[in-house]
Amino acid sequence: MERTFIMLKPDAVQRGLVGEIISHFEKKGLKLAGMKLIQVNRTLAEAHYAEHQGKGFFEPTVMYIMSSPVVAMVWQGKNVVVLARELMGATNPANANPGSIRGKYGMDISRNIIHGSDSVTSAEREISLYFKSEELIDYPKAGDEWLSE
Repeated sequence: MERTFIMLKPDAVQRGLVGEIISHFEKKGLKLAGMKLIQVNRTLAEAHYAEHQGKGFFEPTVMYIMSSPVVAMVWQGKNVVVLARELMGATNPANANPGSIRGKYGMDISRNIIHGSDSVTSAEREISLYFKSEELIDYPKAGDEWLSE
């Protein structure tokens, strides 16, 4: 099964939206493989956003992600990267489907509630930044046989 990395950003934590956002992934039928509340330090923030180093929004983004705890998660399922991105909605909440997570809760492109890996390769890199392999659990989930062939 495919895995993806999802992070609930400081605005989601500060606004008390963690449980509500997680429920979107659960209701879709995805399986939670790992989760932790962490305070991101500069080293981790810079590693996470390394591909954006040198861009104007790099430093504000690093400072923002360090400003409050985040919830780091790994979700598992068939086509989970694509499904998670559909659940999240467009990066800019103003362009997001009203039923998506960003469409419902996002206020601004720089305060858009949630981060999700954009590919399987990115997911593998991001998961390895936040989780040790022994922190991830694969388990049989009741009802899995009803979700896909």
